[in-house]
Amino acid sequence: MRTLISFARILDRQTFVVTGLALGSTWFCLREDLEADLPSTLIAVAVVFPIVFSINAAYKRREDALGHLASAKGHAIAIAWAHHDWTGGDPALARRGREGVERLFEAIHGFFRSGGAREELSRVYRRLSALSRSHEALRRSGVPANEVSRVNQYLRAVVIDFERMRNILEYRTPVALRAYSRVFLNTFPVLFGPYFAHLSHESSLPVGYAVAAVYAVVLVSLDNIQDALENPFDAFGEDDVDLDVAAELRTLLEDGAEPAGTASGA
Repeated sequence: MRTLISFARILDRQTFVVTGLALGSTWFCLREDLEADLPSTLIAVAVVFPIVFSINAAYKRREDALGHLASAKGHAIAIAWAHHDWTGGDPALARRGREGVERLFEAIHGFFRSGGAREELSRVYRRLSALSRSHEALRRSGVPANEVSRVNQYLRAVVIDFERMRNILEYRTPVALRAYSRVFLNTFPVLFGPYFAHLSHESSLPVGYAVAAVYAVVLVSLDNIQDALENPFDAFGEDDVDLDVAAELRTLLEDGAEPAGTASGA
């Protein structure tokens, strides 16, 4: 059932429009006696290979985004733990570090959901700056300079991972290849009307129309899959990266924090 639901989500109005045009093209070619035994390998060479390359490239970008998100979360958690553990469990500093990390990921989530709005980008960097200033509070609380330097390196890693995810958002798969694939994926089912008419005469009328519909659904679905993977942050596809992690981090940091001077037993 889940598979059928996932498949239904890649069917949209474009799928039905192109399918209708393919069936209409087949009907017109049958009426005008326009038939041709076109090579079906043409679709594989001219359309399927390029779109498969694009899908693979988009999927790799999604996997890279997941890796950068995991790294950013890990370094941010280390920053929050430094505020809690390196200060002897000072509740004010512990809360400051925890809330700073939470608000940072709220800002990151807002930035990517907005599609990269400039004001949301400024909000992210304000949160990063607030964490940087918080490190000076660690210094004033007595944390050694070398440890403050280490936690600054954690923050640097968060900034780098954010910028790498931002590049994934702003720089997509090749535009020319994307345009080429989109044009031919949506026009080939219509242009192959003479071939579907030929199949109708060679086999039976339903076979020609059925093959026309299948070609249209398959090719447009590939186009829709590429669209869904193109932006892994827009929360419109099942394979998108979930950036709404602020609440999860808050829970993990609150539940995982131990009073100063204690250690968990084996």
